[in-house]
Amino acid sequence: MFELLMQLPLFQGVSAEMLSTLVEKYKFHFLKYADGTTVVEAGQMCTHVRFVVSGAVRVATRCRTLDVTLLQTLTAPDVLGPDSLFGVDTAYPFSATAVGTCGILQIAKADYVTMLQADKVFLFNILNRLSRSAQQLTSMLLGVEQGSAAERLVRWVEPLASRAGSDIAIQYAQKDLCTLLGVQRKALLAALETMQADGVVQLAPHRIGITDLRQFINQLNKN
Repeated sequence: MFELLMQLPLFQGVSAEMLSTLVEKYKFHFLKYADGTTVVEAGQMCTHVRFVVSGAVRVATRCRTLDVTLLQTLTAPDVLGPDSLFGVDTAYPFSATAVGTCGILQIAKADYVTMLQADKVFLFNILNRLSRSAQQLTSMLLGVEQGSAAERLVRWVEPLASRAGSDIAIQYAQKDLCTLLGVQRKALLAALETMQADGVVQLAPHRIGITDLRQFINQLNKN
């Protein structure tokens, strides 16, 4: 179990001795979900830090007022929405559903905060994670209304997509995606066709499949 815990995001770098002490002191809840079961509902308050420890979950992040949704699959070991643990708004911005049978480890927020105080490795791990997310969001906010349609699309996806995610896709209504990015339909279609020709995305009706997230993000460096 300690080998598993040491592989988890936010736990990496913590010693086995420290983990042993924490497991004895705090409640580590291991939960199992059947295929298609809801693990997290959008809008649910984040009262625990949750890790995918076996199997996978399908995460859907939907715009609140537009028909645009980012989909991605997270497999073990990964963490679900640590950005929602702290701050004024602690509601999950996404839903997560089990893909096959999956295992989730959850730790109460109060216990996790005490763990942050017990070992600086925990503290630096979460601070690095939150800082990276904040920097990506800043880049998105400063640039989503500038540049080409492809660049605007990348800036919207980048802070939402996990580097460890797979089967990443955007489901959308065309007019809503154009509204979100502030581009004309013609410019959006031309950008998507170019990206598909470059092997970066695969297009289907109302769906953009991202074949390689790294190459997709590199669209920002093409110009």
